[in-house]
Amino acid sequence: MKATNISRKRRLKNFLFISFLICTLLVIRVGMIQFVQGSELQSMAYSQQTLNRKINPKRGTIYDATGKNILAVSASVETVSVTPSNIKKEDKEKVSRALADIFELDYETVLKRVSKHSSIETIVKKVEKEQTDKLRTWMNENNIISGINIDEDTKRYYPYATLASQIIGFTGSDNQGLGGIESKYDDILKGSTGKILKITDARGTDLGNEGEDYISAVDGNDIVLSIDMTVQSIAEKYLEQACIDNVCTDGGNIIIANPKTGDILAMAGYPNYDLNSPYKINKDDLEFVWDTLSSKDKSEALQQMWRNKAISDTYEPGSTFKLLTSSAALEEGITDTDNAGEFACTGSINIAGTRIKCWRYYRPHGSQSLRQALMNSCNPVFIGLGQKIGVERYYDYLEKFGLLSKTGIDLPGEAGSIFLKEDKVGPVELATISFGQRFEITPIQMVTLVSTIANNGKKFTPRLVKATIDSKTGERTDIEVKEGEQIISEATAKKVLSMMESVVAEGTGKNAQVQGYSIGGKTGTSEDGVNTGKYVTSFVGVADINDPEVVILILLYNPTGEGGHQGGSVAAPIASQVLRRGIAIFRN
Repeated sequence: MKATNISRKRRLKNFLFISFLICTLLVIRVGMIQFVQGSELQSMAYSQQTLNRKINPKRGTIYDATGKNILAVSASVETVSVTPSNIKKEDKEKVSRALADIFELDYETVLKRVSKHSSIETIVKKVEKEQTDKLRTWMNENNIISGINIDEDTKRYYPYATLASQIIGFTGSDNQGLGGIESKYDDILKGSTGKILKITDARGTDLGNEGEDYISAVDGNDIVLSIDMTVQSIAEKYLEQACIDNVCTDGGNIIIANPKTGDILAMAGYPNYDLNSPYKINKDDLEFVWDTLSSKDKSEALQQMWRNKAISDTYEPGSTFKLLTSSAALEEGITDTDNAGEFACTGSINIAGTRIKCWRYYRPHGSQSLRQALMNSCNPVFIGLGQKIGVERYYDYLEKFGLLSKTGIDLPGEAGSIFLKEDKVGPVELATISFGQRFEITPIQMVTLVSTIANNGKKFTPRLVKATIDSKTGERTDIEVKEGEQIISEATAKKVLSMMESVVAEGTGKNAQVQGYSIGGKTGTSEDGVNTGKYVTSFVGVADINDPEVVILILLYNPTGEGGHQGGSVAAPIASQVLRRGIAIFRN
């Protein structure tokens, strides 16, 4: 009997000890949950019981200079997602099949998303309401009232497809700007994202409207470009025709600017691409082998297609650069336009022991004035002027005209020029610079240089956006033009313009003439690199010469057709065609 009591007491002690141990462990566990893991578990509970779905705003509209023609616009579409925990297990296959059929998706991929344990899974983005209405009908017919989310979204459209593609750029899947104006002005265009915050119970079941918080998206602001759709269309039409006719293996560019404001009226590049299908390559030979290319090769090909060569690539300007040498020589008082017999071309000139030929060395130009030298594009005359100006003063003019820095145009990816450092320039190097060789500038730098001359010597920063429009109020805010300093005197500018008029009237630029319209210009032909066998053919023009309204630059990269590669015979006629079509617009 005594032994039995002892045994009972021992069992009771053991029971009490175990109970105490369990209680102690429970207290420790509660303490861990409360004080150590509390924040983390609270965050997890919030995550499981809230569904945060984004509402994309409408991206701002991009208008041309008239404010009437729409170049980029966002339209309403919808995005479909699922909340897997709110779809009954027995309905998952049925829902997956319906989503796959309506939106033409892979069934197995959809089923995996519908069967996941995540809070939300996107099924398809940016679909037309016509398709989502089919889904709504199916949901009603099958009594599926939760687990499938249909949210408003926006999709970017470009009504004119390829027009100004390398200027405008395009958007990514999340409506962010990629390239061009879309990227540069993304903060203005994108607006603010809204959201739907839905609260569920611990099992993920909807709590109805009481558990939903809706924050509206704020649409982006609109912008107005300086680009005139009609002028851009004209430039693109004649550039494409010229590149095809002259078999330009590396394409071409046309830039048209208003010298009085810096506004870019057109910036055409060939080949261009379709903004509505920006990942579709634009070259037949590449498209044929596209599937065999590596990811790296595909990426490089697309980057090249999107690249705006007018601002991102450099080239050797050739004889068009003689306009700067003329301006500097006149401004310094070294010469004047019509000093008869001041210069003599013997076919070549000796500089520091190096003989540099005139392009017409086989039939020298003989006795000339500065005007005649520019009309004939005579290299020795401009070499001689460069030597008289000197390296230090010549580089001062390069800097003042903005050729040693970027122009500051409102586009991403602008390149800078390539010049020798001033202290590395000797007599021979200065000689080649004086007639436009052995250095490189961008096309937009050349347009800015000539625009400064055309604007009586005063410089403007080139621009592509001239106004913004508030999406809420409709209020328009004009962007001020960026006026620079007086680079050369008005008298010097008028003298250079007068000589440019003679180049078109009687010199190498005759093919740029437009009846009833006084045109000034300069032709250019240069090598694309050293000993490449490739050429860049160009013409830069100003019209009307008495009161310049436009500056135009034509660039053809490596023309290999029967017409050759001389600026006067290949590039100048394109300027004539474009200016003839655009006269009425420019005069307005």
